[in-house]
Amino acid sequence: MPVTPNPRLETPMSTHDFIAIGLGPYNLGLACLTAPIDELDGVFLEARPSLAWHPGMLLESARLQTPFIADLVSLADPTSPYSFLNYLKEIGRLYPFYIRESFYPLRSEYDAYCRWAAAKLPNLRFGQTVTTVEYDSADERYVVRATTGEGESVEYRGRHLVLGTGTPPHLPAAVAGLPGDAVHNSRYLEHRDALRAKRSITVVGSGQSAAEIYHDLLGDLDRYGYQLNWVTRSPRFFPLEYTKLTLEMTSPDYVDYFHALPEATRYRLEAEQKGLFKGINADLINDIFDLLYAHSVDGPVRTRLLTNTELVDAAHHDGEYRLGLRHVEQERDFALRTEGLVLATGYHYRVPEFLAPVRERIRWDAHGRFDVARNYSIDHSGRGIFLQNAGTHTHSITSPDLGMGAYRNSWIIRELLGREHYPIEKGITFQEFGAPAGVTS
Repeated sequence: MPVTPNPRLETPMSTHDFIAIGLGPYNLGLACLTAPIDELDGVFLEARPSLAWHPGMLLESARLQTPFIADLVSLADPTSPYSFLNYLKEIGRLYPFYIRESFYPLRSEYDAYCRWAAAKLPNLRFGQTVTTVEYDSADERYVVRATTGEGESVEYRGRHLVLGTGTPPHLPAAVAGLPGDAVHNSRYLEHRDALRAKRSITVVGSGQSAAEIYHDLLGDLDRYGYQLNWVTRSPRFFPLEYTKLTLEMTSPDYVDYFHALPEATRYRLEAEQKGLFKGINADLINDIFDLLYAHSVDGPVRTRLLTNTELVDAAHHDGEYRLGLRHVEQERDFALRTEGLVLATGYHYRVPEFLAPVRERIRWDAHGRFDVARNYSIDHSGRGIFLQNAGTHTHSITSPDLGMGAYRNSWIIRELLGREHYPIEKGITFQEFGAPAGVTS
């Protein structure tokens, strides 16, 4: 779509090699990895006033489910000054981390590390909400318009785009438009004190976030005296599968295999594999049981754990929720009343509205989602627009895995440069995911 020049905005001479929209760990990792590459000039736009990684879930004891080497850069460049180990060295915490003897950083520690890295980068632009993306076919440039926190309009021009807008909180249809003060887990910490003051609290959800919140509230059960419930439609509290041969599915080999499968097969596997990255840390499950056991010494614990239970509908009246529930296996309906409600119902990707003007430049699959190429591009040229995350239907469980972020960025950087700057690993697994080549019956 032709773009009308605006003299108040940047001139066409202000062209970047790429414009990255959204600043979570993946685009932040791209910023770190492109910082030492003189041939690449990129700018990173973020709507929030500062960097914050899941601030509503930075519980005191919560830790990552991936080891520290899955930081912003190390799996692409272990010598990078933006590594997690270098962060620890600079702030004087390397030896305490070593003595702790755990590969898994605290979640609050990882957030602080990301903010430390962001503070070192001069090309991050916070408080800039992207409103439209257009394509100037005469200049062969993408034109990104944004609004600053002060309400001013700014414009950026770039040869490529990298989308890293993340996945917004998801609320199930049963609670859509529900009045009251229900809290999505993404805002749990800011509402924790208000929840503690209620006579009853119910957590709805089946993954790691639900488990962390339930564990946090369970620890304060005797102090505050509320009734605590955990409702999940899963048939049990599934642990995250973390055996080493399963971890080989977060590998370049598995991406190659998965991406080459028919679309229908990939969508079936996407639904089946959620437990591989949405399960609960096994240690946390055991900690919850141990805490329940400790509480039970003095008598029945004021808590209920309800599995196989689906939230069908909800209503709010006089400061209390009535949850309409259905036991899936028994096909029985029942109700639960609660004053506090925490919805640990995850995140779903939504295509940003600002892409509407360039929609025809983007490839779409039969399900109406991005048709993500093996090199992480989504446009018809195959190297114009790249996608961070949001690709479980094309790149499997590697898409949301922090440990694969540096690998994906190595691919994107290769496409931007036209050559391989960071070595990209191939053939690292012991197992074969497809039928052996050249073997016939």
